[in-house]
Amino acid sequence: MKATLSIALLLAATQAWCQAPAPQGEIKGQAIVHTPESARAAMANGALVLPAAATGGAVFTGAFKDAPRETRARVPVVVFLHGSSGLGLKAIGEWQQWLATMGIASFAPDSFALPGRVTYTSPVGKDFYEKIHALRGSEITLAVQALKDAPWADPRRMVLAGTSEGATAVARYAGDAFAARMIFSWSCEDNYFVETHRTAVRPEQPVLNVISATDPFFSRSNAWLGQPAAVGHCAAAFKDHPKASIVLIPGAPHTLLNLPAARQVVAGYLQDALK
Repeated sequence: MKATLSIALLLAATQAWCQAPAPQGEIKGQAIVHTPESARAAMANGALVLPAAATGGAVFTGAFKDAPRETRARVPVVVFLHGSSGLGLKAIGEWQQWLATMGIASFAPDSFALPGRVTYTSPVGKDFYEKIHALRGSEITLAVQALKDAPWADPRRMVLAGTSEGATAVARYAGDAFAARMIFSWSCEDNYFVETHRTAVRPEQPVLNVISATDPFFSRSNAWLGQPAAVGHCAAAFKDHPKASIVLIPGAPHTLLNLPAARQVVAGYLQDALK
């Protein structure tokens, strides 16, 4: 009797979840493809932090275009793709400063250098999201090109990272410019945010996925996730990846870069990935 009742309750809960109406999303702006001018600005205005090992003195914090021309040494670099709220998120700058304490440079391109760039409140159509993902993916290519001439960047020790909207592009990147990847607050699953997840990390490449155990957007706690079978993390996408690590943080918010649990995991991961 108990088993029958439990199954009935589960089916009822699942049915209710599937039928939950999605809220009305909103799209503002029109620009969704970089122009030559905005592509240059996205890199030039990107947030750069250089550790003391690179500068030979104080930590440099500023725009990529203002980086010191004279540097002491080449250092590892994390290329970071921000989420839908842009570089104005205070947590990004704090995280970059923390990376610098470990001798790691970080560069976060500014996607909002594109005039009139679209913004949105989810949920909206998958066709729109895919245009955003294409825009963000193009910024990875631009960042790789920008770093080729950077005297402080060690091209053998570059890591690609991103959070939320940015993390989707990180997971889909098919190039070989990076030694490792970090995917924050994205689940690598089919859901409302993508047509298909299209994760493209090579099996031999180190990859770290850090996400809340109940992410408000990409777990089943989101009533309009659009994926009743979701597990809410990247384990399924990386089941054949021996160098993949999946870290779930209980009770964490969507933005979790600076939680002690997240920093501890990232520090150990980078130390190993950048040997």
